[in-house]
Amino acid sequence: MRKRGTWVVAVALFSLGVFSQGQDVPRDQDWTHYVRIAAYGLTPDNAQQIVDRATKDGVSGIEVDNDIPGRYESFLDPQEKLAAIHNVAVAAHKANNHGYVYIAGLECITAHGDRVQHTLAKDHPDWLQRKITGEPAIFGGGNAFWIAPGDEDVWVSPYAPEWRKTYMERVRQIAATGIDGIYVDIPYWMTHFDGWEDTWASFDDYTVAAFRAKSGLDARKDLKLGDFSDSNFRKWVDFRIQSLTDFMQEINQNAKSVNPKIVTVAEIYPGIEEEAVRVGADVYQMYAVLDAIAHEYSFGEGGHMASARDPLVWFEYQVGIASFRAFAEGKPTWILNYSWDGDKKVDPGQAMQNLAMSELMADANFWDAKGHVMSGSNDPATRQQIFRWIAEHQDVFYNPRHPLHPVGVYFSPTTRNYFAKEFIASYRGTMLLLMQNHQEYQVVTPRTLSAFRGGTLILPDVRMLDDAEKSALRTYVSAGNTVVINGTDASGLADSPQVLRFENDPGQAYMTTLERDFGQATPDLQKKFLATLKNHAEISVDAPLEVVTNIAEVNGKECVFIANFKGLRGHENPIQIPVNIRITFAGRQRKTLKLLPFLGEAQEIQGSKEAGNSVFILPPIEKGAVACSDVQ
Repeated sequence: MRKRGTWVVAVALFSLGVFSQGQDVPRDQDWTHYVRIAAYGLTPDNAQQIVDRATKDGVSGIEVDNDIPGRYESFLDPQEKLAAIHNVAVAAHKANNHGYVYIAGLECITAHGDRVQHTLAKDHPDWLQRKITGEPAIFGGGNAFWIAPGDEDVWVSPYAPEWRKTYMERVRQIAATGIDGIYVDIPYWMTHFDGWEDTWASFDDYTVAAFRAKSGLDARKDLKLGDFSDSNFRKWVDFRIQSLTDFMQEINQNAKSVNPKIVTVAEIYPGIEEEAVRVGADVYQMYAVLDAIAHEYSFGEGGHMASARDPLVWFEYQVGIASFRAFAEGKPTWILNYSWDGDKKVDPGQAMQNLAMSELMADANFWDAKGHVMSGSNDPATRQQIFRWIAEHQDVFYNPRHPLHPVGVYFSPTTRNYFAKEFIASYRGTMLLLMQNHQEYQVVTPRTLSAFRGGTLILPDVRMLDDAEKSALRTYVSAGNTVVINGTDASGLADSPQVLRFENDPGQAYMTTLERDFGQATPDLQKKFLATLKNHAEISVDAPLEVVTNIAEVNGKECVFIANFKGLRGHENPIQIPVNIRITFAGRQRKTLKLLPFLGEAQEIQGSKEAGNSVFILPPIEKGAVACSDVQ
C-alpha cells in the first residue's frame, strides 16, 4: 500500500567466504536478484544525500518516492519530479549503485482537494471506478493512513482511455530519466477500503464496455456477484485479473520502449489466497509480464508483524514464499514486510532478525521498514548487520537453486480463483505436511508442469484443469511417475497403480489439525498418505517439527537451508529454542559439510559413516543456517 519512502537494491557482488568460488553473477541473473532493500524519500535537492545514506546503510540499489502519476498535480505537470529522478539516477550510478522510483498504479491523490478548484474527480468523474450502484471510488482523510485530511483520494479505471494514455506517457518520461526501475504500487480494483470489500468493482462505463466487448455480457445485469457457481461471474473474475495483468504488461512495455534495461516491479499484498481474486492482482499471472514482484505479504492473526507471529503463521509464511518462488520461474522475489511496531515485550532487533532469516532461507530478498511504512528502520544497527552479512554470503542465498529429488505440489490458479477456501486449505496443509516431514518439495504450476522431474506430484483438491494440463498429467504418468490426488479429482486420469486417490483429503485434514493445535500436530497423523510418496532423495533431514528446511543444489553444492521457529510466541518471545539437526546423505561419500549459521561465521562439520551413509550432526541451530556439501 502507499507509503512515503525510497529504496535501494543490491548491485555490487561480495565474497561469499567459504561458500564462494569467486564466481561472477550467473548469466541469467542481474542486480535485481541481489537486492538489499531500504527506502528513502526523494525531494528536488536530496539525491546525493540519499545515495550517501544508502552506502552507509549497506543498501544496494535505491527506491525513491516522488510518485508522478499518483499525485494529480504531477500527473498534469511532471517536470520537477522528473528532474529529481534524473538527479538520483546520476548520483546512484556514480556510486556504482542502482535506483528505481515508486509510482502509484490506479490511485491518484489531489492535495487539499476540499479547497482547490481542480481535482481529478472534479475534472474527470468518468475516469473513476464505481460500485455496481454507481457510487464512485472517492475517499479522503481517515480512509487510509497515507491520505491527509482534506486530500481527495480516487481510484481510476484502467480502461479510462484518456487517463491511460497520459499515464503511459509519464511512464516513458520516467524511463527516459535514466532511472533503473519503476516500482508500481497497488494496481488493484477498489475492493480493499471499508464498504468496498464485496463490490467486485469496477462498474464504470469504460470497464463495463470493455467486458461487453470481450464476453458479450452486461456486467451490471448478467452476473450474480460473488456467486462462483455462476459461469458469467467466473468470466468477470477472469476478466478483472487479466485486465490488471495487461495493464502492468503495458507499463513494462512502455518503459522498455525508451530504456530496454529498465526493470518494472509491482508491489502486491495479496498472495496465494482469495484476496488476489478480489482485488484482481494475481501474482501468478503478473510474474509472467514483469521483472520482479515485491510482496507485501501477510495474512491471518499475527501475520502483519514478525513480532506477533506464532510458529504456525511462520510456516504459512514459508508456504507463501515457496509459492512465489515457483511463480517467478527464476525472477527475483522481494518481500516488503514488517518486523515490529511497538510490541513492548519483543525486542525489535530480534524480530527483524527472524524476518530476515525466514526470507533468506526461502530464497527471497529482505526489506524491512520502520513500523508499517516503506522507509526507515526499527533498528538501524541490526539492519546494517544483516545487510553486511547478506552481502558477504549472497551467492549461496541468491544464486539459482536447482531441485534435486522433490515431491511436487500443484498450485492451480483457476481452482484458487473459483474455490479459494477449499483449495488453499488442502494446498497449504499438504505443503505443511511435507515441510514438517522435512522432505524436499517443489511447487508446480501450469507453466512448469511439463518440466517437472520429481517422481511424485500431488494434486491438492485441484478442481479445475484445462486440456493442456490434463495432457501434461497423462504424459507425466506414462513416464512412470506417480500422481497423488487429494480430495476432488478433476484429472481425468485412468485408474492405475501410479494414480493414487485420497477422497478424504489428507492436506485439508492436516490443516484443520494444525489450526486447532499446532503443538499437537505431527505428520504421523497422515502416515498412509506420506507412505505413498515415492522419495528417491539421497538427502534426509531429522529435525524438530518447528523447523522448515529447503533442499536444493546451489553453486554445484547440495544445500539444506534451515529456518527454526521453535519457541517463538507472538507478542511474547522472539528468541528461538536451539535445535539439534541430523543430515544424512544416503549411499553418498561426504567427509565434510560447510555450515553457515545465520549472522555467524562459516564452519566445517566432520561427518561419520553409518551403514554406507554419510551422517552429519550439526551443532545446535539457533535462528537458522545453511549447510552445504560438494556434489560428487
